[in-house]
Order: sequence, then C-alpha cells, then structure tokens
Amino acid sequence: MKLTARLCATAIILCMTAPAFAQTGNDSDIEEIIVRAQYLSTDKINALKSPTPIIDVPQSLSIMTAEQITNQGFDSVGDIINYLPGVTNTQGEGHRDAVVFRGVRSTADFFLDGVRDDVQYYRGLYNLEQVEVLRGANALLFGRGGTGGLINRVSKKAALGDTFTGYKASADTFGAYGIELDSNFDVDEALAIRVNAMVESLDNHRDFYDGERFAINPTARIQFSPTTLVDLSYEYINNERFIDRGIPVNDLADGDGEPIAAFKDIVFGDPQLNTSGVEAHILRAMLTQNFSDTFKGVFNVSYSDFDKLYQNFYAQDLVDINTVRLDGYVDTTERKRFNVSGNLIGEFSTGNIVHTLVTGIEYADTINNNDRFNPVFSTSGGDREDFTISRPLSLRGGTGTTAAGDPTRLTFTDVNDDTEADLQVFSAYIQDEIALSDNFDIILGARFDSFDFEVDDRVAGETRGRKDEKVSPRLGLVYKPAENISLYGSYSESFLPRSGGQFASVSNTTQALEPDEFESREIGIKWDFLSGLSLTAAYFQNEQTIDAAVDGAPEDLERRGLEVEGYELQVEGQITEDLYVRAGWSDLSGKTDNGAEIPRELPEQTFSVWGNYQVTEKFGLGLGASYQDEAFITDFDIAGVNGQAGSNAVTHPTLPAFTRVDAAAYYDIRDDVRVQVNIENLTDELYFPSSHSTHQATVGAPLNARFTVSGTF
Repeated sequence: MKLTARLCATAIILCMTAPAFAQTGNDSDIEEIIVRAQYLSTDKINALKSPTPIIDVPQSLSIMTAEQITNQGFDSVGDIINYLPGVTNTQGEGHRDAVVFRGVRSTADFFLDGVRDDVQYYRGLYNLEQVEVLRGANALLFGRGGTGGLINRVSKKAALGDTFTGYKASADTFGAYGIELDSNFDVDEALAIRVNAMVESLDNHRDFYDGERFAINPTARIQFSPTTLVDLSYEYINNERFIDRGIPVNDLADGDGEPIAAFKDIVFGDPQLNTSGVEAHILRAMLTQNFSDTFKGVFNVSYSDFDKLYQNFYAQDLVDINTVRLDGYVDTTERKRFNVSGNLIGEFSTGNIVHTLVTGIEYADTINNNDRFNPVFSTSGGDREDFTISRPLSLRGGTGTTAAGDPTRLTFTDVNDDTEADLQVFSAYIQDEIALSDNFDIILGARFDSFDFEVDDRVAGETRGRKDEKVSPRLGLVYKPAENISLYGSYSESFLPRSGGQFASVSNTTQALEPDEFESREIGIKWDFLSGLSLTAAYFQNEQTIDAAVDGAPEDLERRGLEVEGYELQVEGQITEDLYVRAGWSDLSGKTDNGAEIPRELPEQTFSVWGNYQVTEKFGLGLGASYQDEAFITDFDIAGVNGQAGSNAVTHPTLPAFTRVDAAAYYDIRDDVRVQVNIENLTDELYFPSSHSTHQATVGAPLNARFTVSGTF
C-alpha cells in the first residue's frame, strides 16, 4: 500500500472513529492510575505474571510510560534504550531492534504482553501503555534467551465504561512526519472496542534514506461476568525503509581505529537495492478468570505471521583511504508462530507464612523459512567488489564502475542459505513468593523447557536438528527494614540453544553442542526516599559458558566463557510538584573466563538524565543528556593483535565516547490541545552510537527538531 492510500485509510479511521491518546475521566480514574503505578504493568497481568510491587522485585528494572515516551519525543525502542542504565543499542544491520543487555547482544529477547515477539524488525510505540526493561537472566518466566535482560511492551487495551478521543501529529526538520490515533468506544456495560493506528513517512540526515510505516491495532474487551474477562487483539504492520549500515573505521596501518569523520555524509550501499520490508499479522486472545479473591487464571493464545525482505550492500573492508570493498546479500524470512500459555496465580497461607504461587505451562510451534542469496559481480565473479569512495558511490540499481574503472553488473544468483526450520517448545514453571514475615520474602522457582529444533537445509541436502531439555532455577531474597526500603539479592539461570535467537540454521558442528548457559547474580537496594521519588542501586555478575568446537571439529569440544560485572544506579520521580527527574548510570566491565579478551560493544560508563519542569500551568520545559563511553567494535585481544604484544600494539576498531544533549518545550493551548517541540543533539555533536562490525559504524543525527500537536476531542 502506498503512502497516499495509507493516509486516506487513516483519514477514514479518523472520521469513523473517535480517536484518543489520553483517557479522560473522574477522580476515581486518577486514583486508580496512582495505585497501578506501583506495578510493572498497568493491568497487573504483567511481565512477572504476579502483581508484585516494584520495590519487592529482586532485580533491576526500568519502566517508560506512554506519557514519558511522548514527552521525550521517542519514536523507537532504540530511543528509549538511550536513556536507561545497563543497556545500549547495537546497530542491528539497520533493519531491526537490537539491544546489548549488560554485555549480551540480542535481537530475540522482545515480548508483547509477556508473549515472545522475536522476529527481527523495528517495533512501533503507537499502541503502548508502557515499555518494561528487565535486566538479568529471566528464563523462569520467559524461557530460552533473556540472558542479559529483556524488553516487554505492554499494549493498550479496550477500556470498559469509557469513551474517549485523541490524536498526535508530528513533523521534523528532516522532512519526516506521522499521525497516531487512539479511539475507545464503550458499546455497552460489557463490551468496549479500541482502535490504535499510525502512519509515518520516514526521513533523516543520510542520503537516500526514506521509508513508510503503517500499523493498525483494533482490540476488544468483553466482560462475560464479574469474574470472566476476555481481551481480543489483531494487529497489522507494514514497514518499508532504506537500509543504512554506516561508514568504515580507519583500521589502516596509520589509522586511529575510529569511524572516519570525512565519510559522515557518504552512504556505503546501493540507493535502489538497500531496502527492507516487513508485513505482519498478529492475533491475540487473553482470558482472565477470577476463581476467588485470592485465586485467578490467565490464559493466552496468539498467532503471528511475518513476511520479511532484507536486501543490502555495505562496507566490508577499507582497502585504502580512497577505496572501499562492498559486500551484500538479499535475505527473506517467513515465520509463522502459534503460542498458547496458561498461568494460575494464587495466594494462600501456611500458618503465619503467606505464599503467592505462580504456575504455568506454555506451548509454542514455530515454522521459519529463510533463504539468502549472495551477489555475483560480473567483474570479480564473486560477492565482493572494490569501488572508489565518493558521494555517491558508483553503484546504483546493481550496476556501477569499479575502482579499476571497469563497468560491473551484479545478480543475486549465488544461493547461500535455503532452510525451513520447525521449532516446538514446551515449558512448565512454578514460582513461590514466600512472605516469611512483614519484612522478609523469599522467591523460589524453576522452569523446565523442552526445545525441539529441526531444520531442512536444502542447499546441503540434509536435515539436522537437536532436542534440548533444561531446568532453569531462580532464587530471590528481599528484606525490608522499612516499608519504603528493600534490600535484595537474586540468583537466576538461563540458556540459549545453539540454533541461536533466530534458529534459521544449525550446522553439523553446532548440532552437537550443548546450549549456551548463563548465570546471573545481583544484589541491590530500592528506596522510595521521598514522596514520589525512588532510587535503585545494583551490583551484578553475569557468566556465560559456551561449548566451542576446537578447529571446527564437533567431537573435540572445550568450554569457554564470558564474564560481565557492573554497577547500576537509577533515580526517578517528582522532586517537587513541578519538577520530574529520571537519571541512570552504569559501570560495566567484561572479559573472557581466561582474561584474554574484552567483549565488544561494552562501554565502561554510561549516564543519562532527563528532567521536566512545569514553568507555568500551561508551559513546560524538558532537558536531558546521554553519555556513552568508548566501546570496542569487535572483541579486543588484551594480549595483542596480529601476533604483536600489548593492548596498544595495533589500532583496534573503536566507537569514541560521546555526549548528546536533548531538549523539549510544551505549551497547552487548551486543556485538550498541546503543542510541543523536541530538539535532538542540541550541541550538534558528531557521534557514532553503534556499529554492527568493523566498517559499519552508525552516524548519529545532527541537530534536529520535531514538532508535535496532540490532544483530545
């Protein structure tokens, strides 16, 4: 669907519905929101399955509400990550959300209302109540993955007994613009329907960049009885965008190992062939049954169908300061996933001890079709070719002139992968939150996972696979010397099968290997030290253990590992009635278990702060900054590189440290209309926030502004 048609469709939705962004209501509504803010999810069926107050959760976590997302002008999961401690963005090859959780890279640890959402794409924020970022291993409630942390998006659901309307429209100085709509209809006392929709035209500071996004998410809530509630949801997503994998670093003999600033305006790709498209259909149903005041069940069924194309060229090597070697491929993924789960949550007492018990089972069936074709250049006969560095490069639509002056044409005729994978997962888990007294809680639990994976490799003409069965334990301790202070400690384990987070393939070598294993230990304090202001401080240790084949021989294995430890500090809340502040700091360090290497994309220090100040009843200001220390683009060999001794013997690819300053201003024209401007990179700093590999460093956006009008009617 073209953008014009999408705009027409959105206009029809706007005319036929009464869209809303902010729910209006009476004082009881406001009171309810205040109570719900104590929990990880607005509906209390949250990422942790049980309605546990944040202060009683024995791990570090962050929550970004829809209001905070709007105030800071966020448009993506990556925007949110910039302002949270312990997590950073990685490039994700320019076509997907990708996060580094405490030193562990992941494209699969994403969830929607607690259900796995592991396809590689950019997730929108248009239909969310809030985003929850949990740090540390979380296999007990989420299964495989969750090794360094996870992101759970909490969606907006239809609201009974209310009808409200609203909108948000924005445009930025690059030329991008978008509309978001939200509408809730109170059909009768037992039925409500809600529609969220968005359309967006993409643009930024880089040559050739463009794209379109459209999504619509109708939901329904049905109250069958005072104890039986059903939520239904269908979401359609259609995203198209240009793929930009950044610029090379100077790793030549006399280079400094950092991205080359002189190349900041050059796109190292094909303006016509670098593209990604995603079309998705996601259906979900949730039944909540209250059997009594202390016992309820939550049952989920979901089905998703994703169809994705990813096609790109990128800088594979810097031949010399004037010549780049390009590589590329076209990749398609079709994934169908069926998931059913059930949880029982109950509270009971044994003597003076109170138990909150969560038990559940989950079954998931995933079929994944993936193929990849490498290009064949007519000049080299291979998938790589050298081009003179210029703006633009001499490659467009698959034709161009090489650095040697020869005309070349490429075709995608070299089959790299062609696989169909079938994955079946069965899980069962139990967790008991044991209140031994008013001051002391113990959390005990374990999860069993059966991970059965089979892949038909059509290129090799082989069918391979393996079945893993793992038990993941969890232990948490919470001591509360006062109602507003908790001291906690936790131990948890997780695992990742050797098919990885995306299970596109498994080789003859990897099918013989045990899953990667992760252990997480954390101690911390949570303190609501002022009314409306809270602090979380944590120290953690993560250990990863991997089976590795020596010289590629699966019968000759050795255990290798990675250790990451660090500190995190987070402060959030209302300092005064007019001043809100969120600040986060992390200090991370990592190494292999023998101390030989420092892991990639692990900045030692990160810091962020954001504040909103209500100057008058109608006018407010926002100001913030995010700092990221330098980080290695690839694992750094402490003993030396290329046989040379010493950590500084050879220049290593590095992302330099940077500080980005952002600002905002808000003005309420009326109670139901707000205008705001969000300014990004106020000091116009040239920075490189992430990279996928050595010669693919992302160029951060220069000074820019986004203008937004939002309101209700």
